[in-house]
Amino acid sequence: MKRIYADWAATAPLSQEAALAMEAFSGPENITVNANANSLHTEGRRAFAAMEDARSAIARSTGARPDEVIFTSGATEADNAAIFGIVGAAAQTVRQRGQADFVPHLIVSSIEHDAVLQPAHRLESEGVEVTYVEPDRRGIVSPASIESALQPNTVLVSIMLANNEVGSIQPVAEIAKVVHAAGALMHTDAVQAFGKMSVGLDASGVDALSISAHKIGGPKGIGALVLKSGTPFLPVLLGGGQEHGLRSGTQNVAGMVGFAAAATAATGEGLNEEVNRQRNLRDMLYEGLCAFEGVQCSVPCESGSKDFLPNIVSVNVAGLESETLILRFDREGVALAGGSACSSHSLEPSRVLKQIGIDRDRALCTLRISIGRSTTEEDVHGILAAFERVLSWQR
Repeated sequence: MKRIYADWAATAPLSQEAALAMEAFSGPENITVNANANSLHTEGRRAFAAMEDARSAIARSTGARPDEVIFTSGATEADNAAIFGIVGAAAQTVRQRGQADFVPHLIVSSIEHDAVLQPAHRLESEGVEVTYVEPDRRGIVSPASIESALQPNTVLVSIMLANNEVGSIQPVAEIAKVVHAAGALMHTDAVQAFGKMSVGLDASGVDALSISAHKIGGPKGIGALVLKSGTPFLPVLLGGGQEHGLRSGTQNVAGMVGFAAAATAATGEGLNEEVNRQRNLRDMLYEGLCAFEGVQCSVPCESGSKDFLPNIVSVNVAGLESETLILRFDREGVALAGGSACSSHSLEPSRVLKQIGIDRDRALCTLRISIGRSTTEEDVHGILAAFERVLSWQR
């Protein structure tokens, strides 16, 4: 039985481009390019050159300059660094100007990834003011809601570019204009959006954005915080002063090279064509799934809608909890998820689904199907056929 992988939002399969690029960094015979990039000998210089080539590739894929790319261990670190680093630096700057009692204010949405929300909670426990802005029923945060939450002491607003559970795309460029008009800074978690839509530092108007390799076919353990030049930032990791002193730690050159290859493939000239292809498959899935009795869309994603990512489908299945459904689909040869893979072992319903108005019972019965570059129309038909078999077990 051919298995169908439909959990790309959790991790995309390693792409051929990334695998080939990293081959040169495998095995002891390749130490000439896999040495420490901070060493002065020939091997070190070669590794450094490979690292900087990768940095330039990531910069091109995000509309940034190479010196604005800070490599991290992944998106979690990039998000943490953005929240702690920017809030800390902005507060320090104000205090150095004479406002010793200044208390910074942070705004985030209530449907952010935990890599943003947990740092926000930490800062809140340490005295920082934090406002959690709620989305509408579609899972979209309005610029007006951000504007009403802004305060004179707001230093940073962090709103994800696209939600990882329901796929809602946020009007980040419009929000950034409102934020900058108030004198604050803007960060976006672009992890799910990267490779599924155009993601640009200048185009989106943000001061910082986070991305990850394994969501686009690169290796795990590598990501980046793209930080606009001149943005106040206090390093979170201190040590050897790598990454221009902004993120210490010996660089993962092999991971960087794989990340760059995956990013180039995912964001190149064929991006629009691939987005349209995946959007058509998404619409086929929504139409087919919601034709089954007891199945509802989690969000009002109409056919052809560009308000949602082209690769994420979220539905509620009445009477069957997510864990049961996932295991039944696994037996049918289909790998999918109940929500974010980062919280898949929790017995609580998805926080995101509750925030957009879905009741507890329905939230506990939600499936997330996510597709990618190698997903075919045949796979979609296979998922729908498996869905019919799974539902028939209940009858």
